[in-house]
Amino acid sequence: MYFRNWWGAILAAPGLALSLFPTESEATDPGETLVSFTTAGRTSSRGAALALLALLVFFAAEARAVTINWTPVGDPGNANDLSHANDLGHLGAVGYAYNIGTTEVTNSQYVEFLNSVAKTDTYVLWNNAMRDLATGGINRSGRPDSFTYSVKSGYANLPVNFVSWGDAARFANWLANGQPTGLENASTTEDGSYFLNGAITVAALNAVTRKSTATIVIPTENEWYKAAYYNPATSSYFQYPTGSNATPSNNYVDAGNNANFYDFNNDIYTTSSPFLTDVGHFATSASPYGTFDQGGNVWEWNEALIFNNLLRGTRGGSFRYDSDFLHSTTLFPSSPTYETDNAGFRVAMVPEPGSGILAVVACGMMWWSRKRFK
Repeated sequence: MYFRNWWGAILAAPGLALSLFPTESEATDPGETLVSFTTAGRTSSRGAALALLALLVFFAAEARAVTINWTPVGDPGNANDLSHANDLGHLGAVGYAYNIGTTEVTNSQYVEFLNSVAKTDTYVLWNNAMRDLATGGINRSGRPDSFTYSVKSGYANLPVNFVSWGDAARFANWLANGQPTGLENASTTEDGSYFLNGAITVAALNAVTRKSTATIVIPTENEWYKAAYYNPATSSYFQYPTGSNATPSNNYVDAGNNANFYDFNNDIYTTSSPFLTDVGHFATSASPYGTFDQGGNVWEWNEALIFNNLLRGTRGGSFRYDSDFLHSTTLFPSSPTYETDNAGFRVAMVPEPGSGILAVVACGMMWWSRKRFK
């Protein structure tokens, strides 16, 4: 059973065991928190205690400023897409279950990040273009050491843009570290899933690798590709991340198989300035796993290193590019310091969330309950 608020969870706590994430993809509104509980049989003191402790974990997560909506990507051990290959070879095979952001990171989520760590903004996580250009969505005020950030009116659920690969990695570190508040240092942005240690140049950012202890990350090329194109029902791949082999349309009103891109032949954008659409706007054009906007809106960073490790990968096309760039064959490498109005990112969580946490919680509760109830 699913609870979309805390009071329902409290009423049902006794005799329930927590699953931190849904076991199957379920489309939810962007930003909505979904907690899944499964009945654990007869009610017991130990079961109730475990459920109550799990609720404390839930409340702690709710207290954080940013909630990422996760889409589970299962079917570990799937085969590569053999229909084509690029400089990285055949793509799509992932040997483990993981979760990926249902949507791109939004301006409102990125503002929470900036207000937590960028009062000085040592590593330039904010770009002037976010304020000065119509396509940017974030204002900054104040002086160094006391900068504050706010979302432009009407831009909260648009994907954040003008962000580099390094910005995305620092945001992932911040999430992995529990969304702390403080200067940009090892406890907030410079360590976590990636050891950045002040990396801002092309060479330094391209030397950064995912740590073995990583939790929240920028997706690899294969993680991103599988979530976008793989169809677990047929163990095959679609050509477009809208669950289709037919070229999507760029109609703003979504009737299925739609995305936000530029129709080059007819010189038509999906929508007027600022040209971006709210994340999840194309609600009937999801990937087979249930992600939104992996085609169009903004290019999305991934971890791939391309062209003799000179560039990082981006995928999915954007509102400035034609439908060809949404196709599974299109890889679009960029400098990791590149910041533009049609590039953003989404994050992933690896390995499959909750397994390690639940094991620790269960062991701790078993130890405590034996002492308490023996």
